[in-house]
Amino acid sequence: MKIISAKDYDDMSRKAANIIASQVIMKPDCVLGLATGSTPVGTYARLVEWYERGDLDFSNVTTVNLDEYKGLTKENDQSYFYFMNKHLFSKVNVKPERTFLPDGTEPDSEKACSDYNRIIAEAGGADLQLLGLGHNGHIGFNEPADVFEAKTHCVDLTESTIKANQRFFASIDEVPRQAYTMGVGTIMKAKRILVVVSGEDKAKIVKEAFFGPITPRVPASALQLHGNVTVVADEAALSLVK
Repeated sequence: MKIISAKDYDDMSRKAANIIASQVIMKPDCVLGLATGSTPVGTYARLVEWYERGDLDFSNVTTVNLDEYKGLTKENDQSYFYFMNKHLFSKVNVKPERTFLPDGTEPDSEKACSDYNRIIAEAGGADLQLLGLGHNGHIGFNEPADVFEAKTHCVDLTESTIKANQRFFASIDEVPRQAYTMGVGTIMKAKRILVVVSGEDKAKIVKEAFFGPITPRVPASALQLHGNVTVVADEAALSLVK
C-alpha cells in the first residue's frame, strides 16, 4: 500500500486526478471504477478542467460505479447516476452507453445484482477503482458485517450511514434504507485501487482501516491485502498515523 500525503483537500484532489488521468492516457479504453460522495467531487472537477483544456479524452473509457440507492430513478437528484452526470459524465466526452451503475429502479434485488455482476464481468473489471472511505470503514456501501461480501448485493444501510447521508435529503425519512453495491470481492479484483480521504474526522478510521487488523467489521481493511493500492489523504486525515 502506497500512502501519499496531501497538504489539503485541493491538493488531495489534484494528486488523485493526476493518477486517474495517467490511467486514461496510458490506456484510452480503460475501465474506470468510480465513486460518489463529497470527497471525490474535487477530483472530478480537476478531470473536467483537464478535459476542457484538451489534455484528456474519455471517448473510449468505460465506467462502472460502485453503487446506487435502491428505489431511486436516474432523474432523482439524490441518485448516484444524477451525481455522476452532474459532476463528470455531462462535462466530458464519455459515451453514455459506456457508463454503468446498478439499476436502482429494479425492485428484484437478485436480478439487479446479477445483471450488474454480468456488466462488470463483460467490461473486464476495473483497471482503476476509485474509492472513498466511510466513517465506519465502509467502501461502496459495504457496511461493517460478519463476512466480506464477494459480489454485487443489496445492503441494508446502517444508521450511521443514513445519518451521514441525511444532509443530502430534505429529511432523514427520505434517505433510502437500502442500496445495491459492488462487493468487496469485486472491488479487490480491480487491477489498481485509489482511495481518497480528507478531513480530521476520518483520521481514526484511516488508522483502523490501513494500520489495524483485517476484519469485515472494518470493510476497508481488506484493501491491505491488495497488491496495488494508493491512498491519497490530506494531512488532517493522516494526523493519527506516522
